[in-house]
Amino acid sequence: MEIANTTNTSTEEAKEELKPWIRRLARIGYMAKGMVFVMVGILTFMAAIGVGGNTSGTQGMFRSLAGMPFGEILIWLIAIGLLLYEMWLLIKVIKDPQNKGKGLKGLFSRGASLVIAIIYGGLIYSAFKIALNAGSSGGNTEKTMTAKLLSQPFGQWLIAAVGVIIIVYGILELYKGITTKFMKRFHTQDMNSHEYRIAKNAGRLGLASRGAVFGMVGFFFIQTAWTSDSDQAKGLDGVLSELSQEPYGQVLLGIAAIGLFLYGVYQIARGRYQHMGLGKY
Repeated sequence: MEIANTTNTSTEEAKEELKPWIRRLARIGYMAKGMVFVMVGILTFMAAIGVGGNTSGTQGMFRSLAGMPFGEILIWLIAIGLLLYEMWLLIKVIKDPQNKGKGLKGLFSRGASLVIAIIYGGLIYSAFKIALNAGSSGGNTEKTMTAKLLSQPFGQWLIAAVGVIIIVYGILELYKGITTKFMKRFHTQDMNSHEYRIAKNAGRLGLASRGAVFGMVGFFFIQTAWTSDSDQAKGLDGVLSELSQEPYGQVLLGIAAIGLFLYGVYQIARGRYQHMGLGKY
């Protein structure tokens, strides 16, 4: 019995030692993700007011950075940070560190994390490819993924299910933004009043904007399943392009750009102050 107890104690101590590293991994990942959306928001807003920029989302953001002084170094740093964020998503899928449980809520949370991990996997691949000067783009991740799924048995149903998951996730993001419930997971005692207001307001508007964008992305996935046409699948870049083509498109694009920028600010604050569900911090 003593040997068994000693073994269990050693295992628990090992887990405790790993937790700080996992927390740091997640925090850096959230901050890198935040930087991506901050820069996408800036470039999109510049395009909306006609002073340059682009509406090609994350892919276009990396291509724009590649042409700037020290841009490739920044791409490397962001790509490594996003890789850490990807690892955090996979930990959420496998380990459930935030105790979502094994019920419907927990399964949906894991499923959503898996879908997001797949999407970010394509983005990370593109970032490293551009950083290595191996090409200007990694292609459209959404179209590639849906084309492969369409060729599989029940592929249309799988794509439709992904679309539904994305829409529901978007609704939840919108709900969290409106109710500001996301602040419950922040270590607010460590924030001064200025940081608290920035995190709360940026999160409120950023999550609401991202929720709306996710709703559109999910709609395009369902449209892909309905038409069996992978060209109908659109990610962030496709949604921004669609917005720019609508009546008052530049105004809508400007609003979306501000929302994406604020979402990035919220993610940076999240990396700094959110409770990760792994021990005390």
